[in-house]
Amino acid sequence: MPEPIFSKRTAFSTRVANSRRTVWRRSGVLAAVVACGLALAACADKEDDLFLDDTPADQLYNEGLAYMQRGDLREATRTFEKLDQLHPYSEYSRKAMVMTAYVEYSRGNYTEAINSSRRFLTLFPGSPDAAYALFIIGQSYYHQVPDVTRDQEMAAKAMGAYEEVVRRYPDSEYADESRKQVLAMKDQLAGKEMEVGRFYLYKKDYIAAISRFRIVIVDYQTTRHVEEALARVAEAYYAMGVVKEAQTAAAVLGHNFPDSPWYKSTYTLLQTGGYGPENDSGSWISKAFANIRLI
Repeated sequence: MPEPIFSKRTAFSTRVANSRRTVWRRSGVLAAVVACGLALAACADKEDDLFLDDTPADQLYNEGLAYMQRGDLREATRTFEKLDQLHPYSEYSRKAMVMTAYVEYSRGNYTEAINSSRRFLTLFPGSPDAAYALFIIGQSYYHQVPDVTRDQEMAAKAMGAYEEVVRRYPDSEYADESRKQVLAMKDQLAGKEMEVGRFYLYKKDYIAAISRFRIVIVDYQTTRHVEEALARVAEAYYAMGVVKEAQTAAAVLGHNFPDSPWYKSTYTLLQTGGYGPENDSGSWISKAFANIRLI
């Protein structure tokens, strides 16, 4: 029995469609290959143009500075990067690396600023500009520090960079500002510990709360949070029935911050049980203050 005509047409149409799809696929592959080849050729031309460029290093550096003064930071970055590629061993290349880090920082590209600064420090650790590059790293982390309700990894990294400036370059023009920033980051980190400690205290998880407040008392006792930390430790110990430690915390608080409202509230708390501040020199609380403020 002969095959129906509509079936033959359908089969033919299917073959045509398949054939077209094959051609389209092959054409697409070919187009992609051609496009890739053109792109590579263009890249090669650009590289040739770059390395045929004989613009002097000092001219490129001054051009980058001019772009910065005009506020064209994107073009300034490109110019400094071009200088680094064309004259990698020149004194201006070293300067351009630092300027690239600064421009990226100014643009808010903090990751790029950190990477550029670290590259500079790796290549030129003894450079007079090393302190500045390290300070840029600290500032880049600093501008990414969130509020105390969130993770404080950036604050810790910023503090580390600032501390390194002070340690390695104590006489540099960035040392004093770095010292101030170290204190600010310590205050930020202490604030985070206080927030978590208060949460545990509210949940009556006194051991966990004390561990957080202890970090503030031991590691961040020069911050504004230490008064509250001592008061909270006294509160937690008193709630647990560890009266002696509560009395010690109150004594340390009263000796070092006699006018603090936190001392007044802690004193009142102890009075409810007929107790008063009394220092135990063997307590970790007393020892934490032994090197700074003696009881």
